[in-house]
Amino acid sequence: MLYLIGLGLSNEKDITVKGLEAIKNCSKVYLEGYTSLLQVSKEQLEEYYGKEIIIADREMTEQGDEKIVNEASSNDVAFLIIGDVFSATTHIQLFKLACEKNVKVEVINNASVLNAVGIVGLELYKYGKITSIPFIEDHPQLETPYNVLKENKDMHTLFLLDLKPGEDKFMTVNSAFEILEKIEERKKEGLISDDTLVVGCARLGCSDFIIKSGKLSEIKKFDFGKPLHCLIIPGKMHFVEEEVVEMWK
Repeated sequence: MLYLIGLGLSNEKDITVKGLEAIKNCSKVYLEGYTSLLQVSKEQLEEYYGKEIIIADREMTEQGDEKIVNEASSNDVAFLIIGDVFSATTHIQLFKLACEKNVKVEVINNASVLNAVGIVGLELYKYGKITSIPFIEDHPQLETPYNVLKENKDMHTLFLLDLKPGEDKFMTVNSAFEILEKIEERKKEGLISDDTLVVGCARLGCSDFIIKSGKLSEIKKFDFGKPLHCLIIPGKMHFVEEEVVEMWK
């Protein structure tokens, strides 16, 4: 059996009871280490789960998925995913391969930024397409996040910010603004200005989360602290949404 288990957003105790019981019955436990970030170390997870954990980087997951699935054909294997199981599209390949090889799979869901963002006060069903902002040095002609914002029109736009855990490199809200402003300078379509209402978030789902709303010119001066960060540009808001967003100023 292959168990795909979401760990939630904060620490070792965010796992569900069902997920923890599954881990304790597994002979091998992998932890994906490249799509997100927990606020605790691998060692803290090992102590709480009572299992040795193998860190699976992108190469191991995407190119070594055959090995993981083959192990699960004769043993119980857990693959741990920060947040929810399928919030990052990468992991659907592992699920698909296991199904194709007739290996039993159990998916154990958990919280992700996609639902934790509800605390901001913007109605979840009024978000448009979600997009990510990659590091500009990797994509010097980047336009996608700007174009998604344009396509979303009156809908809210959630921007997930790039990370490279292996290099201890995590994009900040402030860096995301700089990238969007550079694209605006190039495209000159008036989607982004100092007066744009924005909401910056850090460590959603954690006890020390930060949410700050206001004009872009104000929020880009704010220090959101340690990762992970994300950014929201609201669209057309109901008055209740406006009242809650106002609370975060």
